[in-house]
Amino acid sequence: MSSETASAPEQAWGRVDDDGTVYVREGDNWREVGQYPDGTPDEALAYYERKFTDLADKVTLLEQRHRGGGASAADLASAAAHLRADIEGAAAVGDLGGLIARVDALSAALSEASAAETAAAKEAVARAVVERTTLVERAEALAARDPKTVQWKQATQEMSDLFASWQSHQQTGPRLPKSTAQELWKRFRDARAIIDKHRREFFAELDEAHKGARERKTRLVERAEALRDKGEDGIPSYRALLDEWKASGRAGKKADDALWARFKAAGDALYGARAERDAAEIAESRPKIEAKEALIAEAQAVADEKDLSAARSLLTGIQRRWDEIGRVAPRERDRALDDALRKVESALRGREDADWKRNNPETKARAGDMARQLADAIEKLEREIAQAHQRGDAKAATRLEDELSTRRAWLDVVGG
Repeated sequence: MSSETASAPEQAWGRVDDDGTVYVREGDNWREVGQYPDGTPDEALAYYERKFTDLADKVTLLEQRHRGGGASAADLASAAAHLRADIEGAAAVGDLGGLIARVDALSAALSEASAAETAAAKEAVARAVVERTTLVERAEALAARDPKTVQWKQATQEMSDLFASWQSHQQTGPRLPKSTAQELWKRFRDARAIIDKHRREFFAELDEAHKGARERKTRLVERAEALRDKGEDGIPSYRALLDEWKASGRAGKKADDALWARFKAAGDALYGARAERDAAEIAESRPKIEAKEALIAEAQAVADEKDLSAARSLLTGIQRRWDEIGRVAPRERDRALDDALRKVESALRGREDADWKRNNPETKARAGDMARQLADAIEKLEREIAQAHQRGDAKAATRLEDELSTRRAWLDVVGG
């Protein structure tokens, strides 16, 4: 049957022959796409038009995904290439050329986006290499430190934080080239292993040092506890043990606390014996303290006594009774009482020294000679002042009067 039979329906993009053969128009030519012998021509066209619609929907979906920006441009470009192959020679009726033009336009746009995406990915990888290298260098810097100067609690936490950052970077960062990733991981792993080794060695040495300190301090505790029966007499020996304790090193907080509690308890027992003795002495000294306080009150009369001989006699009697009372406890109170009486003694001694100086014959003779010399000088200055006034020499008179005032002041001091 002829393909140009009038009874066969013909649409813009497809037609059906009487035998059910379906054609699609591509430019100026018709291409056979299949047969639909068991249906009407309209059903045959509708069947192949639905296939075209499916292809058009796929193109539209790719366009929407590209505009949405969420999908990888490279993935979309690959999908577009496969879809174009499906459209070329497809068994479908519709504007297949238009679909191909849309796919080609989309592929061109995706090609540009893919290039930008590739450049961004390379830049992201470069940044990631720098970031991961920084983590490696920080780990290596930790590993290079002198284990004896490291604060291991802080260093362990820092290394844990670096490892957590490394893991996060691996999970969320871009994929690094295999050789680069392996090299960086080897450096990080080696630094981490060195830190772990140094930490184990440090704490092994520390445990050994703690063990030695525990043994030394245990012996010191036993020696301190053995002093308890000596009471107060054991204090000097206990102080020597305390010096050894300070030089014995650390045994670990828990052991140190327990051993120190025992060591201190032994010392408290010794000092407790002294405290009991001090308390007994203080109780025994209370009447003596009251007696000395009464003597101090009595000694206030020494300052009021004008007669120095009588004042000295009064103070001597007080001092004799003071010595008879003897020392008191505590020592601080004894010193305070002695200081109070000593002030009275010093005040009287000062009065006696001043009186001796005033009544010393030699001192008096020297003062008399000086007074006579000053008197002669004053008389001479008075004559010279009178002569200056007679001459009308006011300047000389003023100078001489100033000198006269000075000599008179000296004469008052000497007692002339």
